Amino acid sequence: MQNVIVVRNLFKDYVTAAGLFPVLKEVELQIDKGDYVAIMGPSGSGKSTFMNILGCLDKPSSGEYILDGHHVDKLESDDLAKVRNQTIGFVFQGFNLLSRSNLLDNVALPLVYTGVEKEERHARARQLLEKVGLGKHVDSRPNQISGGQQQRVAIARALINNPRLLLADEPTGNLDSKTSEEIMELFGNLNREGITIVVVTHELDIAAHASRQVRFLDGRIVEDVRTHPISEPV
Repeated sequence: MQNVIVVRNLFKDYVTAAGLFPVLKEVELQIDKGDYVAIMGPSGSGKSTFMNILGCLDKPSSGEYILDGHHVDKLESDDLAKVRNQTIGFVFQGFNLLSRSNLLDNVALPLVYTGVEKEERHARARQLLEKVGLGKHVDSRPNQISGGQQQRVAIARALINNPRLLLADEPTGNLDSKTSEEIMELFGNLNREGITIVVVTHELDIAAHASRQVRFLDGRIVEDVRTHPISEPV
């Protein structure tokens, strides 16, 4: 099985007025292609910092982070951004949609920065909105649809660059329980198609959808349990 993520002896420290503050300590983790991992832990456990490092939004203080074969801990900012944009799709708790743009343009937005022509951008965005069940709402704006539908738009946008890895930070935090289940069902379908998924969550029922649960405490991984085998792509 091919590794998408390899983390070895990773540390992350922040400099504060009181001195050096360690957030991550001796973290070791491998995530294979097609895996579905829930990152869990209480507030202050280091899980959000770890997610930022996985997403190339932050860099470790020391240790190795290999993403899809790239030693990203050694890359400069421009190369790091290129690897991030080509490899990772992001889904956030707050959706982060542009309120003045319709759903089609929201989903197509990442392609603007890669130089894809408008016609192709819209064709790919329309296809993904169909995939998440919103093909009839391409001309709607975010404030005209529900929170669950907005998160589906955010997922479609995260998929627009055909990422190998989908990172989701508390993706159901702003949703009711029924809508949360629908979003997690969509993640499950994407995982069965072969996309590697890492979800940060503090909710046990959300983590139960993953095939593997990794628990942080005080900056260290204290539990790594596989609950289901890795899904074979359909």
